[in-house]
Amino acid sequence: MNREVTDKNLYLLLPGKVSLFAKIYVEKNGGTIVDAVRMFYRSNTYKALEKEDTKLWHYGPVSLYQEFLEKH
Repeated sequence: MNREVTDKNLYLLLPGKVSLFAKIYVEKNGGTIVDAVRMFYRSNTYKALEKEDTKLWHYGPVSLYQEFLEKH
């Protein structure tokens, strides 16, 4: 079985990462989970996360939150 992450299967990892990011964002900044998810999906960080070659999919939720703050 091939377990390599590619652009074709990366989408399977993203919902979990986005939801954990949103939880951290709401804890630190307030608002709703839905608003945090929408904001993240529109961000440059998410656009980079969608691309396998950036390797942002390796990041945990705290690192994604920090990356978001830097690029936001």
